[in-house]
Amino acid sequence: MKQKSGSFHHRSRYKWEGKLFSLLFFALCFLSLVFMLSNYSDINLLMPLKGDPLVQKPKIAFLFIARNRLPLDFLWDEFFRAENESKFSIFVHSRPGFVFNRATTKSSYFLLRQVNNSIQVDWGEASMIQAERILLENALTDPDNERFAFLSDSCIPLYNFSYTYDYIMSSSTSFVDSFADVKEGRYNPKMHPDIPVHHWRKGSQWVVLTRKHANVVVKDDKVIPVFQMHCKRKSLPEFWRDKPFPVDLSKEHNCIPDEHYVQTLLAQQGLEGEITRRSLTHSSWDLSASKDRERRGWHPVTYKFSDATPELIRSIKEIYNIYYETEHRREWCMSEAKPFPCFLFARKFTRPAALRLLNMSALQLSN
Repeated sequence: MKQKSGSFHHRSRYKWEGKLFSLLFFALCFLSLVFMLSNYSDINLLMPLKGDPLVQKPKIAFLFIARNRLPLDFLWDEFFRAENESKFSIFVHSRPGFVFNRATTKSSYFLLRQVNNSIQVDWGEASMIQAERILLENALTDPDNERFAFLSDSCIPLYNFSYTYDYIMSSSTSFVDSFADVKEGRYNPKMHPDIPVHHWRKGSQWVVLTRKHANVVVKDDKVIPVFQMHCKRKSLPEFWRDKPFPVDLSKEHNCIPDEHYVQTLLAQQGLEGEITRRSLTHSSWDLSASKDRERRGWHPVTYKFSDATPELIRSIKEIYNIYYETEHRREWCMSEAKPFPCFLFARKFTRPAALRLLNMSALQLSN
């Protein structure tokens, strides 16, 4: 009887130990599962989710070249106000010492947005392309800036920010108005062989560059010295008071650096296959506007108060192609194989003209 009792207790002890082992095993599994789920949750918190508004989107750097203040800042304030600042940055090149503060701009978007290493810019001189490089150098310090759009102080936006952003960011190319310049007097033979004539290009300075091409411009140390030495504007009577009278006017080359530099540099680097060869900024050139043949066609039309109408804006928006006479080339503005408006910006607009457009709601800048 005693032996049976011992056997019973022995079996009970093993049965209890088995239950305890099973309980500990399930407890360990449960804790392991909790630990794994906790780690997975932590990993998910660290990983950006698709469509997460907190994820930084690539930005467009808007690069303004101004004499002093920006007379159309009120219009651009309306443009930028419709969007989150995480999608854009602003840099302004103005005269040295000029500061954008409460006294010089009514828009908070431009406060202290001047670059602090600006230089004095003379129209038709290489100082203009140096100002462009300074703007790019400053904008490239922000790693989120992926596109770099040059704008003048007389530029207006034609569409709201959302449309403009999607238009620019949907293309992997730079937008650079670029065509072969075959007119005599622009290319200086002294540029050869550093810049061969077959790489010589002309176009608008109002370009939109990818980050890759912006870096190419900033790092260039071969083309810009040639421009600084041999690409100069032709002397005209109003400039002779500042410079020696030219010995032989017939030997001067009327080379405006900002109309050639970026285009020629990208051609020289073999990068023309990476650009859309048109500008996103509309300018109207009236070749008969000036009685002076030397000045005719040098500057685009300036739109004044009486010119600023919804019909004008509509006519610019309805341009779907650009013809380049020197290359017998028509550049169609396309998106997904469909015609698309060519221009996002337009110039040159006076302050009264821009105010009238804003008051007439001709631009529809709200998203």
